[in-house]
Amino acid sequence: MNLSQETEALAQRVAVAKRLPVDDAIRQALEAFAPSTNILPEPRQPRDLSPAAVAARLARFQEFADELAAMPILDPRPVQEIVDDLNAI
Repeated sequence: MNLSQETEALAQRVAVAKRLPVDDAIRQALEAFAPSTNILPEPRQPRDLSPAAVAARLARFQEFADELAAMPILDPRPVQEIVDDLNAI
């Protein structure tokens, strides 16, 4: 789907403000708007709870966690000091 630069920028700002991926922010906005047009969202598929599916999700999560742990620390200050600086903005 090709969106205008203005629409993409707005979606990015909303996603950052809501701390969501852009796709989720857009979906939530559309789901909130849909009832006013008598369009109901399609029901979500239930999560696969089979042992193989759970193991696959855990493996993906562990891979992601390992990638995060391998990233360099760019700001060596204590976490609370960083948070205090962010809250001061």
